[in-house]
Order: sequence, then structure tokens, then C-alpha cells
Amino acid sequence: MAEVIQLEHNDKKGSFYIKVDDKIEAKMTFVFAGTTQIIIDHTEVNPGNNGKGFGKKMILKAVEFARENGITILPLCPFAKNVFDKTPEFRDVL
Repeated sequence: MAEVIQLEHNDKKGSFYIKVDDKIEAKMTFVFAGTTQIIIDHTEVNPGNNGKGFGKKMILKAVEFARENGITILPLCPFAKNVFDKTPEFRDVL
């Protein structure tokens, strides 16, 4: 089972997603708010993947993306907000 976390985006919106054996099993979408912030607006994990940590893995990728690009994250998605609230080491990108 090959698990791959990927990012795709244009200048307005994008998503982080997890593919397992070439099938997208989880996706987290965002929109750009100007050039210095992304807004995470939705996180979705396919049935049967609960408890595998896919949501948190995508959040970690979003944090890495924000740090690498000098931008901040506004987590409007309830899942993402909950992860940020419980993870103090991610607060530098808020």
C-alpha cells in the first residue's frame, strides 16, 4: 500500500491530498487570501480510512508549505481548527 501526500494549486485555490495505490483517499482544500495566507476550508477522508491519521498528515503538509513560502494559515474547517488548537508547535503559521 503506497501512500503519497501531494499538493496541487493555482493562484486562487488548491488542495493537499493523499493517494493510496493511485486512488485519492483524503483531501483538504484551501483558497488563497492574497499572497500571504491560505484558508483551509474543507477536509474529507473517504470511509474506511478513519483513524489512519490522514487528516493530520495533510495538516502537517500545509504547515510545511506555509513555512517554506512565508505564509500563514487560517483554519476555517472545523477539523483543521481543532488540530491547530491542540498542536502548539503549529501556531507559528497562524
